[in-house]
Amino acid sequence: MRNKDLVQKEKQEIMQRMSAAVKEENEDAFVQAWTDLADSIQKQVLEEADGYMQGIDRQILAGRGARQLTSEENRYYEAVIGAMRSSNPRQAIAELDVVLPKTTIDAVFDDLVDQHPLLDAINFQNTSGLIEMIVNTGTKQLATWSTLTAEIVKELTGGFKKVNMTLNKLSAFLPVAKAMLDLGPVWLDRYVRAVLQEALSLGLEEAIINGTGKDMPIGMNRQVGDGVTVTAGVYPEKTPVAVTSLDPVAYGTLLAGMAKTPNGHARTIERVLMVVNPNDYLTKIMPATTVRATDGTYVNNVLPFPTTIIQSVQVPANRAIIGLGDRYFMGLGTAKSGKIEYSDEYHFLEDERVYLVKLYGHGEPLDNNAFVYADITNLKPTVKQVVVNEVKGTVTTKAQA
Repeated sequence: MRNKDLVQKEKQEIMQRMSAAVKEENEDAFVQAWTDLADSIQKQVLEEADGYMQGIDRQILAGRGARQLTSEENRYYEAVIGAMRSSNPRQAIAELDVVLPKTTIDAVFDDLVDQHPLLDAINFQNTSGLIEMIVNTGTKQLATWSTLTAEIVKELTGGFKKVNMTLNKLSAFLPVAKAMLDLGPVWLDRYVRAVLQEALSLGLEEAIINGTGKDMPIGMNRQVGDGVTVTAGVYPEKTPVAVTSLDPVAYGTLLAGMAKTPNGHARTIERVLMVVNPNDYLTKIMPATTVRATDGTYVNNVLPFPTTIIQSVQVPANRAIIGLGDRYFMGLGTAKSGKIEYSDEYHFLEDERVYLVKLYGHGEPLDNNAFVYADITNLKPTVKQVVVNEVKGTVTTKAQA
């Protein structure tokens, strides 16, 4: 079995090639990188399965980390395996009436939330087969007291919005070796989930932070709501707010705009999210949020208001996103019309067949006040002030943050 560190290094290199191909809009390079990634995952699963062949009992496999499938998942993978083994896989798959099970998507999402803290901080839901979700875009409102016979004069206009889950599509093609089909549903499920995790992690954070809204979710750094001019499907970027200090007064003023909804209703804020790229965290945020305790040790991520700091390479340099994580809604899942598709367009390896899985969904900030796009170019580090007090001929010093 290959060294895990070398496998991880190989995967990171492939992911970097994929990111570069996306930025350069090089479709051929992306396809090749994706094929290499799927091949790497496939080899890893095959090697793992080979090491477990002596323990085929389900309880033994479960003890070794193999996920046990539901009856629906078993039917799904058995159907896929049967179709892929047929002499005419295109026709066999076209005739299949099965959709990627909700439980499989749930398992993928659980793994993603564990590995990517940004996804754990937002309102992230598996919408399964739903076509539309209704979300509240406002806040709580009070009913009106009156006599029993009085006319109803209060209309709750907190703001409800329908979010179309089929606006965006995530698709991933999976080159499946015939050897993988021979291992059965449990190992095919492991491979499919691993590839979907990589596909989702590659695109989700980019869309959540910077998404334009055109053929993809709307990012936290975009303007939303009434009065916003959308050009050719692209939502305008928020104007960056200059932030030079994170002291209580400056930080409180920055967050105060989030305490009101766009329609003027007050809301309580208990915690905010700060997303920043790793380099800016080390050179700007960390110096501005690190203080030295009286015992000489340093305390990191000290802010005057409860804040969860998350590092993401998708945030541009000298920028940070500060806001209410639960006010970003991201729903993903299979649509009711979802189908497995087979493609003859890709012929990477002679002993492989390719099938396509699709997920439909959409994400967007629920209101325009929920997130601030900050310019931290000139953010100052924390400096301790020293106050000198003279007491009866002696001099004492007192450090203040």
